Order: sequence, then structure tokens, then C-alpha cells
Amino acid sequence: MGKVYVFDHPLIQHKLTYIRDEKTGTKEFRELVDEVAALMAYEITRELPTEEVMVKTPVTEAKSKVLSGKKLGLVPILRAGLGMTDGILKLIPAAKVGHVGLYRDPETLQPVEYYVKLPPDIEEREFIVIDPMLATGGSAVEAINSLKKRGAKNIKMMCLIAAPEGVELLNEAHPDVDIYIAGLDEKLNEKGYIVPGLGDAGDRLYGTK
Repeated sequence: MGKVYVFDHPLIQHKLTYIRDEKTGTKEFRELVDEVAALMAYEITRELPTEEVMVKTPVTEAKSKVLSGKKLGLVPILRAGLGMTDGILKLIPAAKVGHVGLYRDPETLQPVEYYVKLPPDIEEREFIVIDPMLATGGSAVEAINSLKKRGAKNIKMMCLIAAPEGVELLNEAHPDVDIYIAGLDEKLNEKGYIVPGLGDAGDRLYGTK
């Protein structure tokens, strides 16, 4: 089974509280999501490999460390996943960005792929799939299916909040995918919304209803 990491860092938890607050407006919500995504990226990249290089400081030469060239790919699930992407790119500007677009079939209620654009060197990259909310888990499972059938081998899932039902479904469907979240919530309600949640992330990011 994939591991589930819940980030309990005080800054992440503080900002997540204001993201949840219904009084937080679109501009502030967008800024907070951006900030939390950057803080989560700091943690999710903790195990990236490094190598030693020589650097000339103003004083002398010294051995120092740089990333050893592991290629990263960010894949936001459209559209809400876009709201977290810039925050991650601030820390990892060399990462390539792909996109996965899904819509819900009105009859089956299952997610259906309508758009996929990924970097060309898929098999060489470690991908981080990004969506603010892991609710039922259906969209995340389908997005990861889309990556795997195109050759992706190394995938992580990154969300602001998740319901236990979504975590369980994703773990069952993709036991090789670790899940990184800022908050593990109580449950889904009868409409499929995360409780206590934060409402609809896309609507709150972009001021729509």
C-alpha cells in the first residue's frame, strides 16, 4: 500500500485554517493555496537525490551539494489543480508541467478523460499529480491511470485535504502511489463533499459558482 503523509507543520496548519474559512475571499484564498503548496513542495521533495560539486566562494573553494538531475513533472488535474502549481514552481522552477482534464459522465458519474498533455520523456520523470481535494478519489485514480498508460512509472499524489474514502480508493487502485496531504478530514457527505472540507476549491479559487 502507498504511504499517506499528513503534514502537521504549524505554518501549513495555520494557513489551512484560513483556506477552510468561508469568510476568506477569492484573492486571499488563491494566495494561501499558493503558499501552502510551496510549503508542501518543500516536504514532498525532501528525498530528492543530491551530488557534490565544487563551488568557488569569495573566500575559497568548497564542496557543496546540488540536485543530481532527477527530472520532475507536475500534473495538475484541471482546473483546481492549477491553483497549487505556481506555488510548487517557485521552489522547483525547472519542473515540467503537464495537464490532465477530466469531466464527470452525467449518467455513470464516473470521471472521463478529455485532455492530457505530458512532457515527452515520461518514463524518466517523477510525477506529482496535484489536486486540492481528494474526495471520492475517482478523479485522482483516473488521472493516475492516464499517466500510467502513457508510461509513467514514478508518481506521487499531492492534495490540500482528503476524505478517508478517497484515500482508501486511491490506495486500492494504485498501491504504488504515496499520498501527501495537509489535512485528513472526517468523511464525505451524501453529495460527495468533504466534511468539514473547504467547499468547492475551483469555485473559491476562480470566483465562480
